[in-house]
Amino acid sequence: MNYDAIVVGSGINSLVAAAELGGAGWKVCLVEAHDSLGGFIASDELTLPGLTHDTYSSWHPLFVTGGAYADLGEALKRHGLEYCNAEDAVTASVGDGRAVIAYRDPIKTAAAFEHAEDRAAYAAMLDRLGADIDVIGSLLGTELRSAQIVKPAAKLFLRGGPARLEGWLRDTASSGRRWMRRQFSGTEVDQLWAPWLLHAGLTPDSGMGGLMIPLFAATMHGAGLPIVKGGQGRFLEAFESLLAERLVEVRTGSRVEEILVSKGRAVGVRLAGGEALHAGKAVVASVSPTALYHELLPASVVKPEIRSETSTYQPGRAAMQVHVALSQPLVWADARLAGIPLVHLTNGSNSTAIACVQAEAGLLPAVPTVAVGQQQLIDPSRVTAEGKGLLWLQMQETPYAPIGDAAGELDTSDGWTEELKEGFVERVLDLIETHAPGTKASVEKIVAFAPTDLEAHNPNAIHGDPYGGSAELDQFLIWRPGPLTSRHHTVVPGLWHIGAATHPGPGLGGGSGHLVAQELIRRGASRFAGIRRRLGR
Repeated sequence: MNYDAIVVGSGINSLVAAAELGGAGWKVCLVEAHDSLGGFIASDELTLPGLTHDTYSSWHPLFVTGGAYADLGEALKRHGLEYCNAEDAVTASVGDGRAVIAYRDPIKTAAAFEHAEDRAAYAAMLDRLGADIDVIGSLLGTELRSAQIVKPAAKLFLRGGPARLEGWLRDTASSGRRWMRRQFSGTEVDQLWAPWLLHAGLTPDSGMGGLMIPLFAATMHGAGLPIVKGGQGRFLEAFESLLAERLVEVRTGSRVEEILVSKGRAVGVRLAGGEALHAGKAVVASVSPTALYHELLPASVVKPEIRSETSTYQPGRAAMQVHVALSQPLVWADARLAGIPLVHLTNGSNSTAIACVQAEAGLLPAVPTVAVGQQQLIDPSRVTAEGKGLLWLQMQETPYAPIGDAAGELDTSDGWTEELKEGFVERVLDLIETHAPGTKASVEKIVAFAPTDLEAHNPNAIHGDPYGGSAELDQFLIWRPGPLTSRHHTVVPGLWHIGAATHPGPGLGGGSGHLVAQELIRRGASRFAGIRRRLGR
């Protein structure tokens, strides 16, 4: 079969790329090894009938504020995509008897800070980001190793000289902990936003934190915490309908075994079973760097230095996902937390960093940071079973191959057995119980996915890392996935690399899929214009 473009994989970046290329009139084939689309996008009645759980990912602030949604949002709405959102309190962190709450209104958020100077500093943080968000957004949506970065960097320089440019560079190099210590006297901002660094694949002591903290805060104040009405499955249904409208052929249950290369150029893919699909313009692959350069491409076209670089690409910490059916909705001891869709159990950088270090050392954290999600609070359609409640729990400081337990209580000698999963979930529920008494007594059913389960479901989640590789500064921005491979347009003409392992990194934004699709469309338009000019002459 012949196509203009073949897109490998069906996560959010692949869906975006296929939809945008199809909308530009390209003949596109989307190929997915699973029998269904989505990668880590799914929803189902995992525990009990009448309870719809987002199986893996859930929250969409990055998508609704990004370029992909700007391009596709109206079309997706026509095909049934609808969002629910928090209108007042968005998120909170609770620990050691104190809760810090973020509201859509940043002034209301800062009003609870102990120090007046912190209230002013918080407003200044958001104003500073707002003044330069056009430049920062442009850089995050631009091919960094290209001349395209000159214009936004120059704009920032002209606004405030080298001090303004270097100020953002310094923040990018700073850890979240150090940045917040520089900016604030109290600990409220740290407790509230430090756990959100885990959702970027970072720790409180990782570089990039000084940039990500204000971005997280501004995004949630501005866009809230939107979720898909009815569950993530509705998101996939809207995309499937849009792809069909744009005549994109979707092949599920079709595993790509090889990227075909002819005369040095990527020209298609070969599926398991031997069928060849040909691409006249582009092959767009949302796979891990290891899979791309060590499994799918012929060894003869991969330079030794690239093979060496990608063989050392580092996965980040693993995660664990837990779904709980409750006989009644969760009731927090602190009534101010009622109605907040996502609450972190943490004291901020200190407790979160300790859990991260323990996980990095291969230990089950004694006190993990727990993200407690209750999507039904903003989307009641998630719970149709009368009187029931559900919990979406995520622990992002989890060792893939545990060698011990930091609390000295659980036996890890056989790895992630059902018994170990149950024991660690019990620890998590004990933590929730301290802040929401009565939770454990209301548990009716639990479904847990260990890091090994995540990797088995999605081969891009190497060692159970849902973020496509460590997001430490040495493997981010112009070094993602590596210095030699950081351009989306690979060294093999016609082959493009997208996904969480490429710039701008992980998250439900669709950034790399949008970036590559728009670049391919521009190149096609440029060639067409050149042909027209020649014909005119």
